Amino acid sequence: MFSERLITSVMRYYNKSYLEQSPIELDMMPKPKEGKGYVLYAHIPFCERLCPYCSFNRFLFAESRARTYFDALHTEMQMVADLGYDFASLYIGGGTPTIMLDKLCETIDLARKLFPGIKEVSAETSPNLLNDETIDALCDRVQRFSVGVQSFDDALLTQMARRDKYGTSQQVFDAICGAVGKFHSLNVDMIFNFPSQTMEMVKRDIELVKATGANQTTFYPLMVSPKNTRRIRADVGAVDFDRERLYYKAICEGLAPEFEPGSAWTFSREAGGMIDEYIVDYEEYLGVGSGALSFMDNRIYGNAFSLKEYESRIAAGKMSVCKRGMDYTGKARMRYTFVTNLFGLKLDKQRFLEQFGIPVERGLRMELAFMRAAGGIATDNESEITLTDKGRYLLLVMMREMLAASNDQRDQARELLPPDEKLLLFENREQCSSHLEECLAAG
Repeated sequence: MFSERLITSVMRYYNKSYLEQSPIELDMMPKPKEGKGYVLYAHIPFCERLCPYCSFNRFLFAESRARTYFDALHTEMQMVADLGYDFASLYIGGGTPTIMLDKLCETIDLARKLFPGIKEVSAETSPNLLNDETIDALCDRVQRFSVGVQSFDDALLTQMARRDKYGTSQQVFDAICGAVGKFHSLNVDMIFNFPSQTMEMVKRDIELVKATGANQTTFYPLMVSPKNTRRIRADVGAVDFDRERLYYKAICEGLAPEFEPGSAWTFSREAGGMIDEYIVDYEEYLGVGSGALSFMDNRIYGNAFSLKEYESRIAAGKMSVCKRGMDYTGKARMRYTFVTNLFGLKLDKQRFLEQFGIPVERGLRMELAFMRAAGGIATDNESEITLTDKGRYLLLVMMREMLAASNDQRDQARELLPPDEKLLLFENREQCSSHLEECLAAG
């Protein structure tokens, strides 16, 4: 589809500068601004298995390493509170946040104590950890609980190196069914457009998601960072974006009418469900933890990727931020608002006017003209802009490219890790030996 290819090319061009970060000496994040609403993001970078397609900051789990990390994370949260922040929402991502249930509970309890404004907590888990112990510990602490399923196809789960560790499709299905009704939003995280995935697999995934009884699902497109395309092609095959559009159409049609869209890729059984992308409701967010990102005062900030550097900064009384991006002023910030708001399916024109001092029709004339010409606009009146089904797909493409470009930044940071921490990215001796041989060959 021409419009998808054009958006992909344009987003990749702009993301090179929009998401680029440079080292900065900064002991603390900027203080909050009065009247601003913020989200707190906390990153837990540990997993029992490192999926080949995942670019988030993650390391193989070891209990002693993780306990030290959680202690540092709690100290950083106290620093944030000392700056005067409060938050309406807490999102805990990973990695696998439930990897140490006791420390996760401590983290949530501390956050609610430090930031009494928190009304909702979102957290993620792996299917093998969705058990009675986890449910009992979190059902009163977490409002939106998201389970990383990815697919109910055993062949795909094997290809993703998940089946032996996280369970067969039937085991995963049964675990989700057992958690239904225990959380305000029980979300099933799925991924579509794997190279070996067929339309029949996609349709079966849709039917099984509905059969679980979960009240929310998120279908992400496979996100391959431009820098990582060659490795993903070697590991799982080439990604076909033309097929992505067909699969997305099948997902939207297959989930309806039981599920309605809450964002371009989140669907809920009832209106008003919590969605996964916190940037839709709050454009500014503060990240704590290794590798977390923040968007504050029109800039992206990046935290230390290395566990050692992260813990060293916290021990020295500093926050972990060590990089900062360009100043999002003028049109750059308008575009950011345009994408994040429409990803959430509606742009409030009055809010845009109050924020930027000019109507969206003047500020983003070319962007709106493109969306209209592409057939992406459903409603465009005095108060709001909403999207057609095709428009939702185009916003999915924009967000896919934004997050894929963020993955590029993470891959670059991962390459700069010290050798001993790079070994935490491999699961067996053969992988470690291969990596060491590559390092020696490179000098």
